Amino acid sequence: MTHEQEILSALAKSTFRLNGRFLAIGEELARSTGLTASLWLVLGSVLREPRTVADIARDIGVARQSAQRTADLLVGRGLATYRPNPAHRRAKLLDPTPEGRRAIERIAPAHRAYARRLTDTVGLEEAERLLAALVTLDQALATVGTALVPTTNES
Repeated sequence: MTHEQEILSALAKSTFRLNGRFLAIGEELARSTGLTASLWLVLGSVLREPRTVADIARDIGVARQSAQRTADLLVGRGLATYRPNPAHRRAKLLDPTPEGRRAIERIAPAHRAYARRLTDTVGLEEAERLLAALVTLDQALATVGTALVPTTNES
């Protein structure tokens, strides 16, 4: 295995582990409100403005169908509603209801406390540096893409 392959594998493994940790943290923070991490993530994506499910899916990095199922659950629980989209007849906008906003507000104190504990542990400057590194990695992966085009018999 080349050094580049080792780095890619280590990045993937670390990212999967981080994803698992963040999902567990999200589940714990959301549990007291009756939400799940995925419901919280999708609902949180529309707090500033209503958005299409496709936009939400792109933003959070999931398949549109997954975001659609979660959005439908939110609507079914009365935490969000679909609104007409003036820019596109068929792609409705997901909008939080007052109850959905209250659910997010109930998470805020524990979310704030956990964020403080994390930044107290690594330091605010380091947390910002880590975020910038993750954004850079995400952008690089988007640039490289997922298509595997064999160019030679490199191993």
